Amino acid sequence: MPIDAERWWRAVALRDAWQAHGLATGPSDRAATEAAISALYQLADRPPPVFTWVDSPRAALRLVPPGPVRHPVRDLSRDVANDIADRWSALRWRLDGVLPSRQWSAWSTENALDALRAGHSPAYIAETHLLAPLLSQVRDRVVRFVRAELGETVGLCWYGQHEVDWIARFEVHRLLGGLSFTDEDSAELELWAVLARSCGWWWPREGHCVVSERPVVTHFEAGDEPRLHNENGPAVAYGDGFALHFWHGTRVPAWVIDDPTHERIAAERNVEVRRCAVERLGWQRFLDGADLALVATAPDPGNHGHELRLYDQPAGWGARQRLLVTVNGSVERDGTRRRYGLRVPAWFDDPVDAAAWTYGLTGTQYALLVRRT
Repeated sequence: MPIDAERWWRAVALRDAWQAHGLATGPSDRAATEAAISALYQLADRPPPVFTWVDSPRAALRLVPPGPVRHPVRDLSRDVANDIADRWSALRWRLDGVLPSRQWSAWSTENALDALRAGHSPAYIAETHLLAPLLSQVRDRVVRFVRAELGETVGLCWYGQHEVDWIARFEVHRLLGGLSFTDEDSAELELWAVLARSCGWWWPREGHCVVSERPVVTHFEAGDEPRLHNENGPAVAYGDGFALHFWHGTRVPAWVIDDPTHERIAAERNVEVRRCAVERLGWQRFLDGADLALVATAPDPGNHGHELRLYDQPAGWGARQRLLVTVNGSVERDGTRRRYGLRVPAWFDDPVDAAAWTYGLTGTQYALLVRRT
């Protein structure tokens, strides 16, 4: 069906509202949470549970044993977590059956309204321009790292606010497509929506449910595809101190953000963590205090007025390479140019040849550049 601009912007606002819930910090709505979970227990033919609230998913794991695993054929035993999971899967299957089929196309414009006016599938544009970014930011960039930090003992649980991706999908398609769900399915979907608006992760067990508060900090860098990042502390943190640190999307130990030192950088074996620590410290401070032997310097032909510096990197840094320190050809937002280092093969003795290699050029070709980026 044709989609007018007003309806599209309502869908954008709806997605944004769910995104805000997914990244919300601060106290949960405990009354709403307990009412919704109790209703899900009742749908699974169980009485409302006793609730225990904790400050973080890590704290929950101290109270909840690993979740039940039931073989779909051989094991006929019933458990409330699996019964809720069965109903949850069935609900999503029924709602999926109402949505329009996905019509994949080669359309690649970033302007969603132009794509819609050109006759491309509203369902497809909604998936690519609204829902995929939401899935990426919440599920891929928060849930994935929290689960990884918790290890293999998370068990069968739900993510509360971090379930917004699939709930928003049905809500957005319902708005854009004028779709209708049955009263029963709408009511059950609303229970999950209440939880996404109200709480953190939760673990249903027989007669007992453990619920985590939401984070107190969730911090992303600015940009069209924001990554977890905080140069002043944890990017994700809970009230009991459970925290994850990130540098421009890369998971790093706390010391990288809180106290990067030359000694810690030299001892770090993970290349990406080491890179982040150097960037956090600052390349100039790192070079001033690092034990690096200068091989050669040369004016940068692709960046007039700036110098290329080639160093031997410390022996403990793994594969034998050299470090080319250069200045970015593009000006940053604050008017400065960022200094950074690039690993290059150890056979380079000429900084110009090393810089050329990073662009797939010869030294002679690189020397002819008017300006590199």
